Amino acid sequence: MIMQSPFVETTTTRVNGHVDPVLNVWPWEVPADLFLAGLVAGLLVIFSAVVLLRKEEKFPTVVKWAPLYAIPLLSLGLFLLFLDLSYKLHAFRFYTTFQVSSPMSWGSWLYLSVFAVGGLQFAYTLAENHAWRSTRLGKLFFWKWFEGFEVSTRRKLAWGSLVAGIGLGTYTGVLLSTMPSRPLWNSGLMGPLFLISGIAAACALMMLTSRQSQERQSLLRILLPAVLLNLIFVLMWVVDMSHGNATNLEASQMLLGGSYTAAFWALVVVVGLLVPTVLQVQAVRGRWNLSLVAPVLVLFGGLALRVLLVQAGQAFGYGV
Repeated sequence: MIMQSPFVETTTTRVNGHVDPVLNVWPWEVPADLFLAGLVAGLLVIFSAVVLLRKEEKFPTVVKWAPLYAIPLLSLGLFLLFLDLSYKLHAFRFYTTFQVSSPMSWGSWLYLSVFAVGGLQFAYTLAENHAWRSTRLGKLFFWKWFEGFEVSTRRKLAWGSLVAGIGLGTYTGVLLSTMPSRPLWNSGLMGPLFLISGIAAACALMMLTSRQSQERQSLLRILLPAVLLNLIFVLMWVVDMSHGNATNLEASQMLLGGSYTAAFWALVVVVGLLVPTVLQVQAVRGRWNLSLVAPVLVLFGGLALRVLLVQAGQAFGYGV
């Protein structure tokens, strides 16, 4: 005889460090890739603007090094994403289909297009580098093909780099904003915020690379408005989140009194934006000497912005 008990016993085996007590599936590799992708986007935008405006003589470091930085940095970011994949041998499946409604699918093909355009810029820049051409690899025959680029072709390539850079920089923010289960990221300002942050980081990197004081002064006049605009968009995003629906308002408390408040306002806003702004304004006014501290802090603030947003966004979500 089978006895039926009126009691129901429920047993769960859900004990997962990435789920309990919070959903946290994106480790440090993801914000690092978002930062590197934004930096690459900024490099492509700045380089393209210099070429299209015919300011090569004013920004020789940008023309020489921006295309050479872009592809290695983008490759490093993709390698970090590859490390995060659970099934690494299945990475090729991203390119066997295109899903219109999938941000990941858009991103995969966008990265590929950036590699194509940026790769041509990389090769063309090396072809005009006399130090490289004097090496054994630089003497190979195919470099002459890149030397043969006409001015019109180079300008078309610059337009392609500009579009690819804007697309990549915007995508890094849109990727987060399209996830409805993460209300802290659900803002239309995420795309332009990440794009502007990437442009500011690229200007900072070029300032650190340049050895010409006149070029650094010119880059400073680009970096200062970029940092100010970045600060404005950060504050607009915070206001937007704190005046949204009940869920967005609750999510914004992660940065307005919650566990990420001190780190966000201290590292991103103060150290990464306000302090560099003060240093740059004083340098432009001639009261302080132009210091490399400001671009270093801008790079640090750009990385901190992505790390803290990714972590805070995962710490709060529907059902968590």
